[in-house]
Amino acid sequence: MSHLTRTSVLFGTLVLLAAAIPLTGEVYYTRLATQVAILAMAALSVDLLIGYAGLLTFGQAAFFGMGAYVTGVLSLNGVTSAFVVWPLAVAAAALCALLIGALALRTAGFQFIMVTLAFAQMIYYFWLSLRQLGGENGFPLPERNTLGGLINIENHVVFYYLVLALLIIVVTVCLRIVGSRFGMVIQGGRDNLRRLAAIGFPPFRYRLVAFCISGAIAGLAGALLANHTTHVSTELLSWQQSGNFLAMVILGSSGTLIGPVLGAAIFVFFQQIVSDWTQHWLLFFGLLIVVRILLVKGSLADFLAPRSESAATQSTSPEPEGAR
Repeated sequence: MSHLTRTSVLFGTLVLLAAAIPLTGEVYYTRLATQVAILAMAALSVDLLIGYAGLLTFGQAAFFGMGAYVTGVLSLNGVTSAFVVWPLAVAAAALCALLIGALALRTAGFQFIMVTLAFAQMIYYFWLSLRQLGGENGFPLPERNTLGGLINIENHVVFYYLVLALLIIVVTVCLRIVGSRFGMVIQGGRDNLRRLAAIGFPPFRYRLVAFCISGAIAGLAGALLANHTTHVSTELLSWQQSGNFLAMVILGSSGTLIGPVLGAAIFVFFQQIVSDWTQHWLLFFGLLIVVRILLVKGSLADFLAPRSESAATQSTSPEPEGAR
């Protein structure tokens, strides 16, 4: 079974399982699954950078929080249509990514990590300084956004299915992107920037576009989370939130797009379920990451849907130079 087929089968299975969650009749589980789907979207935006563009960022929370704050501010000012609010939230996050990426992408390695973190902290303190928006405590949304009377997303089940549909669309679009000519170019830049430039592709432009796409996805996730919790605070912009996204990608494995979805589910399980048993849930979560790195080779998706013996044999054959 090919890698693409295994990924499709695993993704289809996850979608079916996710679609069945509201059938339990428990609103708690539906809201928990909604949170997983939203965070999975944000983690996927990080995976697009780390796994395919080779850009280890520590400032993704800036775009995530930007989407949430734009949604909240517009809602406070009477703009509640999702057809207006969500595109503006995505556009604001993408514009923010464009400005940050235009400067950060001129660096590399550890410098790139620190520059993205520095910009994220600037945005964090900007929103923190606005006392009329509640400062550190944030502010509540009057209500969830509306969809012009088409569906009522105040209903938790309806909102969950909407979020799940958007996650499926985002995953599908990202799979198309990484499999396209553009995706091949950004993956080439991940492996060798100089060689990519030598054959006529300007790495900076392609990586900047990828950075903006990643920021836009994170902005959409932030807008959805603001609607899910009906509350916005600076916690969404913190460096700890960026660390959470990285942890989800590490758990699920970068460069898979499906892995971060699994990583987000595991993270939420520990955060919401294990924390009910012990306040030291982060200790066990940290041990899980160590075990994942040391003992589980390859992606978590491969672990759940193992390759056939023939496929495993083919994967051990010599690869051309530069192949991943």
